[in-house]
Amino acid sequence: MMEVAGPWTEVFEGSERNEKSGGTETLLGSSTLTLAPLIADSPSIRRSQPILITSNRVKGVESFSSSVPSIPNPFPELCSPSNSPVLINSLPPPSSDRNLIKVYGEDSHSRKVYVSRGATARDVCHMLVQKAHCSDQENWALLELHPTLGLERCLEDHEVVLDVQANWSLKGDTRFVFCKNYAKYEFFRKPMLFFPESMISDSADVSKGMTSSDLIQNLLRSGTCPEIQGFLQVKESSRKAWKKVYFFLRRSGLYCSTKGSSKEPRHLQYVADLEDLNVYSVVNSRKLYGAPADFTFCIKPSRNPIRTQDLKILCADSEQIRTCWTSAFRLFKYGKQLQCNYQLSKSAPRSLEGSNLTDNKSKSEDSLVAMDFSGKAGGRVIQNPTEAQSAEREEGQAWRRREALRCSLPNLNSAARPSSIHKIQPWFHGGVSRKEAQRLIEKQGLVDGMFLIRESQQHAQCFVLSLCYKLKTKHYLVIPCEDGGRKYYTMDDGLTLFIDLLQLVEFHQINKGILPVCLKHPCVCVAL
Repeated sequence: MMEVAGPWTEVFEGSERNEKSGGTETLLGSSTLTLAPLIADSPSIRRSQPILITSNRVKGVESFSSSVPSIPNPFPELCSPSNSPVLINSLPPPSSDRNLIKVYGEDSHSRKVYVSRGATARDVCHMLVQKAHCSDQENWALLELHPTLGLERCLEDHEVVLDVQANWSLKGDTRFVFCKNYAKYEFFRKPMLFFPESMISDSADVSKGMTSSDLIQNLLRSGTCPEIQGFLQVKESSRKAWKKVYFFLRRSGLYCSTKGSSKEPRHLQYVADLEDLNVYSVVNSRKLYGAPADFTFCIKPSRNPIRTQDLKILCADSEQIRTCWTSAFRLFKYGKQLQCNYQLSKSAPRSLEGSNLTDNKSKSEDSLVAMDFSGKAGGRVIQNPTEAQSAEREEGQAWRRREALRCSLPNLNSAARPSSIHKIQPWFHGGVSRKEAQRLIEKQGLVDGMFLIRESQQHAQCFVLSLCYKLKTKHYLVIPCEDGGRKYYTMDDGLTLFIDLLQLVEFHQINKGILPVCLKHPCVCVAL
């Protein structure tokens, strides 16, 4: 038996306490013995809780904190509105409607941008043009690129970017690429180049006194396309072999003939529905898929992640045939929406350029005026803006010619030779190979006048002008020569001489010379 001094009572853990009328308690059940103090008539106290201390101040007297003026925060930009030490810029936008996407430039650098849920490819391109400070607003596009499979396609301007990204595999290397694309709507400008008469189906209304040119133009204006037919090489899914099959592309879908080029219904086999597929160009198809030619494209369901077994890979005999098929797929699928996109692409750049010029004009430029000092009576202010821009260009070209002529004198050492002014031009691509140059031009659109200049890999100190004409890339050798002790460049064995590559490009932007077409669109690489 244990004796404990003080007012204590025995309490058994796990027991129940029954109240009786006399205030006494009866303990029922027992398990382990503990000790609890006896506190007579003690009030119930909520332990571990703050106790409210009432203020003894006289009513009407303001608190100390309200009598002292508040000290402003000297660094409000460092803290969030909730007084958090986290930087504002590191937090995502407060709106849940904003989503983060990553877009790559052609130099493999990327930029992350927040876009709204319904942002289209046109909206994202406009945003990237502003962020990358691009010099022009036209012909920009967003590519969907699958490097491992060698697939790429240009997103239509009205496509929702997040919907496209939702169909990607999480483990894949799919990405968006921001680049130029001059050929997106080229078939509206030159329909006969993209839809040759030999590929138009005989079921078209050519026999009703309408030429094929008129037929194509009428169909394009109405937002559709003539029926296309022709042979294509198709890759068999089970083997690496390729088989030549006759295909028909109609508004109802893609068909192939099981008996030669027969179009009888009993010989037609349904291949794909146009509403549920996307068309991709295939890069490096010979190496990846053993294609018989480089003019390869593929179709796949648009709602599923890309899998090799879902791809239907097709190969054409020429670039014109491949372009005809891919353009027809787009027109049959989107119809008048492409016509609307084309009209918007023609009208949007003008308004953007106008606002861009007014926004970027600095106060110092407002105080400057163009002057003409060619007359005998002294200088005059040039009021016409077009004349002022022309005078500015002429002055810049005259200065560059004088500087190049001075540096090309024979008595000067090599350090005083003309600076490599061509290396900072957007159309100069250094020592890229012939195949890579063709790929760059194809990626930005096979339109007449697309060009770039590169260093020749076979001839020392020479350059190559790569130019697109009629869906083909041609290459012209630019060789250095000397005349009167001065160094020049020429493409026609010295008949036409140029002091540098910049003058050569400027000349052929106005005159064809020996080229089949003037230089129009420089092939540029944008760094994000």
